[in-house]
Amino acid sequence: MTTSPVVSFEFFPPKSEDMERRLWECVQRLTPLRPQFVSVTYGAGGSTRERTHSIVRQLAQDRGLPAAGHITCVAATREEIDDVLRGYWESGVRRIVALRGDPVSGIGSRYEPHPGGYAYAADLIAGARRIGQFDISVGCYPEIHPEASSLADEIDNLKRKIDAGADRAITQFFFDPSVYLRFVDGVRKAGVNVPIIPGIMLQSNFKGLRRMAAMCGASIPERIATLYDGLDEDPETRDLVTAHVAADLCNRLAEQGVAEFHFYTMNRPGLSLSTCRLLGVRQHGESI
Repeated sequence: MTTSPVVSFEFFPPKSEDMERRLWECVQRLTPLRPQFVSVTYGAGGSTRERTHSIVRQLAQDRGLPAAGHITCVAATREEIDDVLRGYWESGVRRIVALRGDPVSGIGSRYEPHPGGYAYAADLIAGARRIGQFDISVGCYPEIHPEASSLADEIDNLKRKIDAGADRAITQFFFDPSVYLRFVDGVRKAGVNVPIIPGIMLQSNFKGLRRMAAMCGASIPERIATLYDGLDEDPETRDLVTAHVAADLCNRLAEQGVAEFHFYTMNRPGLSLSTCRLLGVRQHGESI
């Protein structure tokens, strides 16, 4: 590759002082890669909401990073969400990731819109557009959301979010390039032309990865599962395998013309740096 890919990173809010130190170490080490943006998630069911908002504002105001806050529909009224959006705008945060969110009672349980809240992501996006000209990212599932009845249903839902004003979509993680390419082909045929950025998972704990994949409907090819065999007590080798798997996926996508990648960092800077290095991403000022 002659030009460096465009990358973005997702962090999650810390639950302890030790995890907070890890988060800011991750931010410090990844900032020189000049990410297009960095995002900060909520916990399940909208938990850690206030911590997320605080970190996003710090990233934007103190670190000068293009920070995006996750906003979900769960466990909040429209007025509460609008207050958050206005607070972001007033503090200089211009990017958000707008999501329906997981049910408060956990993934797999029935989703019920909050009384007086935004029912779905498309409604949330329309509400955000009334408050400010945010740069809005949304999620999509190339292997279909667990609640979607078909690929066509998944694409229709994405189209509703784009029609409401979203600027791009970030996929749930996947491991087979053909999964992403087929999904994008279907999206384009449906008339959706915004960037569809592949989400790349950097979870090196295979048991955790398998659990996450089961919850979101992502498949793990047997050839990848085999690479982790016997490594339960060998975290260093798992990290090497994870970086190799992620970089190989990215390079195979790059061969098909994909130039933007979003990394689910798990707040692990070493893994993110290793993967980006293998992909050809360099720190600002460093020659390729």
